[in-house]
Amino acid sequence: MSDELVFYTNPMSRGRIVRWMLEEVGQPYRTELLEWNTTMKSPEYKAINPMGKVPAIRHGSTVVTEAAAICTYLADAFPQAGLAPPPASRERGPYYRWLFFASGPLEQTVVNRSLGFVTPPERRIMAGYGVYEDVMDTLEKAVSVDAYLTGDRFTAADLYVGAHLGWGMQSGGIEKRPAFERFVARVTQRPAYARATQIDNSLMPQQPQRA
Repeated sequence: MSDELVFYTNPMSRGRIVRWMLEEVGQPYRTELLEWNTTMKSPEYKAINPMGKVPAIRHGSTVVTEAAAICTYLADAFPQAGLAPPPASRERGPYYRWLFFASGPLEQTVVNRSLGFVTPPERRIMAGYGVYEDVMDTLEKAVSVDAYLTGDRFTAADLYVGAHLGWGMQSGGIEKRPAFERFVARVTQRPAYARATQIDNSLMPQQPQRA
């Protein structure tokens, strides 16, 4: 059991991204379901992630946190799934670029916008994402060139970007653009996405029935 794959998550979190990735990888994994402010903050889990946040994975003795890092790790740990371009290939650069564009500029600008924070013009040089409009325009161009971000093959970058775009448009943090909607529709047609969504939806807290 030294290579056991354990997934720490909550269905109302970015863990949904990692669940989708795990279903794409197709390897057996065990889920540890954690609750906010209780088991997620326990000493046992903080030994896994001192931040007391999910998602995280443990693969044997290796612990990885942060959704983008987990997706990148899983793609490399299980190359047979074909979720990352070969290291020396032409597609490897765009693959890294868009994975970390989504985990950096995209997520930062969407969170700030959702919180009502607007970067003062004289301070924009301090913000890694610059301004919201530039991030959206850049991503729109990226998802409009080919079927996928690195060409004609689905990778972990498409999964990660698609998950952020889908959630962002649903929550209102990202404006709906036709190119975004087409991209999300394309990547969420995958069977692994359907399986992951079904699993996480089944783990959502049940709403009390009205009398």
